Amino acid sequence: MLKSPGCSVLIAVKMPISFKQTVLDARATIARWHELCARHLPVATESIWRFSRVQAADDPDQGWKIHVSATIRSATNVLERIGPFLNQAGILFKAPGDLGELAKLNTGRFYGYTQIGKCFTIYPPHVDDCVKLAEELHALTPEFDAPIIPFDQRLKPKSSVFYRYGSFKRQRTRDENGTEIPAIHTPDGTLLPDSRLSAGDHLPWVTNPFLETNTVDATAKPETLLKTRFRVFKALSQRGKGGVYLAVDVSGTEPRLCVLKEGRKHGETCWDGRDGFWRIKEESKVLKSLGRLNVGVPGLIGSFRAGENFYLATEFIKGVSLERLLATRRRRLKVSHVAKYAIQLSRILSRLHSTGWVWRDCKPSNLMVSEKGTLRPVDFEGACRIGEHNPIPLGTIEFLPKDYEARMVQPAHPSTDLYALGVVIYYLLTGGFPSSTTTEGIMKVRKNIPVSMLSILVDLLNPDPHQRPSASVIAEKLEPELLRV
Repeated sequence: MLKSPGCSVLIAVKMPISFKQTVLDARATIARWHELCARHLPVATESIWRFSRVQAADDPDQGWKIHVSATIRSATNVLERIGPFLNQAGILFKAPGDLGELAKLNTGRFYGYTQIGKCFTIYPPHVDDCVKLAEELHALTPEFDAPIIPFDQRLKPKSSVFYRYGSFKRQRTRDENGTEIPAIHTPDGTLLPDSRLSAGDHLPWVTNPFLETNTVDATAKPETLLKTRFRVFKALSQRGKGGVYLAVDVSGTEPRLCVLKEGRKHGETCWDGRDGFWRIKEESKVLKSLGRLNVGVPGLIGSFRAGENFYLATEFIKGVSLERLLATRRRRLKVSHVAKYAIQLSRILSRLHSTGWVWRDCKPSNLMVSEKGTLRPVDFEGACRIGEHNPIPLGTIEFLPKDYEARMVQPAHPSTDLYALGVVIYYLLTGGFPSSTTTEGIMKVRKNIPVSMLSILVDLLNPDPHQRPSASVIAEKLEPELLRV
């Protein structure tokens, strides 16, 4: 078994040839990364980072850091290029010791949004040399895939090289809550927070040596629908693969709210090369197909490309997610209310499955509750036709069966959604995730569950996917619970 960064995969006899080759290539890349780290980054630490050498007393405390961005697919080739050059010059630099950690960095979820893309951090020994060093690194890495590093300044258009002013050594101050945070010092020695939200141009005593060589802002930017049709006014979420925004569509006679999903080029690139751009473009195709099937997916307003990214505009559903609705409650839902939501979800899945689709990401945060109490499913990046091999990893781990790694290399099947349906019902009843799939185990968590609903849970959570009843059968079995109110 190979657990690869960004995607969990399992080598199996029935694995598609292309998928098997992806796994083999990933395994070779991971092995090569460890070899190169041992050679060029010999100093291991207790953190995720490995260094080229031990930090010296005469190394600067702070200055213009250089970052070279990379994906899990390009990082090894980048290290092969820049490692010998930096080692020969004796320049201190670091990188994650494991490509799995780079995958986590690039999601923006595990180490913070500002850390996306920061595969290599280089510490120039002198401020006078930092521009030349950045130019040399750019020349060594002109063709490699690289995620955008949030808030850093890009050296040149489409360059892998970025820069910002910040701390080189461990300097700390405290915020207003007393929490220790990274710091930089002013010329008089005062410690200030080392903000990752700026490249450093806001610091009055710092002169940016890159201004004369930077040509990013001089590049004319063409008009896109982001300027002419959609007005973004709020970010709902941000991560490596892209953002989700509230926007106003001004193309009609009256402005209308919409949700704008962004797929970033090279964002959270997986081993097979699919990135945020591909995911959102694929979701636009899925929504176009599902929109004709009366399953309640968000209405598709349009899709377009802007710069290197792909955008998808959909209907704004007024309401809250089922997850948020539950989080605001002090008490558990009544069984009748659980049955109401479970029946709606079962019917959604039944319609999806009967028309040949599998959702693969069924969970409360992807279910909007409208003002009328109707469930509307959202987020269909990973949806695919029954029987297809979808390269996108399955959904959230808490809603996946124990054999989810094996399921990934098999054709998409409704049983994955049915297990998730069982977990959602369990979550609605108990507020947690199943640690036991037996009647006795479930009863220990909540005692007043009707026998019929207990039976449904046990069947849906069955380890054998062939024993899980269809969504239409589940809806029929739950109907009597509403009649008992």
